[in-house]
Amino acid sequence: MPENWPLNALLVLGASEEHIPLYQEAGRRGIPTIAVDMRSDAPAFPFADAAMEVSTRDAGAIAEALGDTRPAGIVAGATDAALPTWRVLGLRYGLPYVYPEAALAGLDKAAFHRIVASCGIAGYGWAASDDACEVAAKAAELRFPLTVKPVDGSGSKGVTRVTHPDSLPAAIARARAYSASRTVIVEEFLDGRQLTIDLFLRNGQSVMTCIKDQHLVAGRSVVRRISTALLSPAEHRHLEGVAERLCSALGIVNGPANFDLVLGEDGQGRIVEANPRLSGDSIPRLHEAAYGVSVVGALIALALGEPFGTYLRPTRNAHAGVELLGSPLDVEGELATWEGGAEARNVPGVTGIELYVQPGDPVHPHDRSGHKIGMITAAGPSPADVSVALDKASSLLRPIIRPIREVS
Repeated sequence: MPENWPLNALLVLGASEEHIPLYQEAGRRGIPTIAVDMRSDAPAFPFADAAMEVSTRDAGAIAEALGDTRPAGIVAGATDAALPTWRVLGLRYGLPYVYPEAALAGLDKAAFHRIVASCGIAGYGWAASDDACEVAAKAAELRFPLTVKPVDGSGSKGVTRVTHPDSLPAAIARARAYSASRTVIVEEFLDGRQLTIDLFLRNGQSVMTCIKDQHLVAGRSVVRRISTALLSPAEHRHLEGVAERLCSALGIVNGPANFDLVLGEDGQGRIVEANPRLSGDSIPRLHEAAYGVSVVGALIALALGEPFGTYLRPTRNAHAGVELLGSPLDVEGELATWEGGAEARNVPGVTGIELYVQPGDPVHPHDRSGHKIGMITAAGPSPADVSVALDKASSLLRPIIRPIREVS
């Protein structure tokens, strides 16, 4: 690792493809960056001025590697793992922005259920325990189908939908394997409209709210398409108010947060999950396409102690969507080539295409968020226009993948 880190640098906790916009925005503003990621092949390393191959969970190792170098600010993107480190290092260096301690409760799904209840927000049945037998017994008393998850997981890892008690032991074992605390949460599955709410707060009030529809990959708990939702002004204000109350309970006064919820036939929005950070799945690109705002720019300004409101001032009012591309195979594969890229980029309404794998790269089944292989962004005057553009572009852009089957 470099002995002399760049001075007055922004320390970025994470270097996945989701973090690339952070490095690009910092570069545009002439701010040097130090990337932190334990993977030597992290996709965003080439965009940083310096790279540190250290786990984003290990605040002590990061500080030791920095030595006498003091960062000008710290940011984390769409990663839960780095949030405790963000706070620890912010305090250590006395930085302008320190990640709020109360927001860390949003990383524990059971703790967050209690926060939702304390805010008087409608909930649903759930049970959690680090004892597999105990959580199975409690789960059997809930209303099926159920969703079984690691209590501290993210990105759809270890998530299983269960329709019968006989399937609980295997689902619980799978969820425990993805939980650092070996704790499993079981929740009643909610029927209804899958939505997410993104906010960026200033002094406790949202200055940028985007509510979006989510569409899942068939048969899986993995998002395929996200698009701005068509809601009445009253519905928008209600859901924004719910999200602001949750942010207040999580101690988020300034900065980003997002929440997954299900809007039921009774009109109640039941919060499923909190993500007290910037959104993943290329959502910052969606915000830019729809409203002309830069949540990435706002986050960097916040981290450096600068005014950030101008980054969130809308310059247009459109609808936008993101199509998340995954492997069409249910087995491991290798990308041979992409076909139809030029044609897809020329589809009216398409504002961007990003490909995360190149020929020769391994491709995994699209059974979790981190296994997406690309994305398409589109914008238009209505959700229908956006849907047409995404349908057309995704039909043209084709990954040719060679299946890799295990030798028995």
